[in-house]
Amino acid sequence: MTAALPYVDEHTTIVVADADALWRGLSEALDTAFGGGHYARLVGCADVSAAGPRPLAEGSTLPGFRVAAADKGHELVLTGSHRYSVYSLTFRIEEAGPGRYLLKAETRAAFPGLTGRLYRRLAIGTGGHALGMKRLLASIRVCAERPTV
Repeated sequence: MTAALPYVDEHTTIVVADADALWRGLSEALDTAFGGGHYARLVGCADVSAAGPRPLAEGSTLPGFRVAAADKGHELVLTGSHRYSVYSLTFRIEEAGPGRYLLKAETRAAFPGLTGRLYRRLAIGTGGHALGMKRLLASIRVCAERPTV
């Protein structure tokens, strides 16, 4: 499903942590970012609550997303839909040197109908989505790089 959706954008960041810490940080930051579920309910998302195993695994849900695939330390694929869009958010992890990883977040989405096109203009066209993705990646980096006690 995700490859069939139109490409929207990709954002990246470097994370200085081990692979396990990055995977935990990714899961923790996503739970925090989407945990409230208010927006997911407002736009009529298919999934409106968090459920399933943590760290995230195939079948887990977050408000607005379902984990379609989880290859620990390599790739996490989230899919979702609401009144205005069908979308996927794929996180890819690549080694970038000793103790460093490149984290990529690729968004794909379709915005059917007039209301979908208007929603795309508001979400993507204003730069709001890009700003949100940059903040999300920064949050993931902070969670992954935080020392564990």
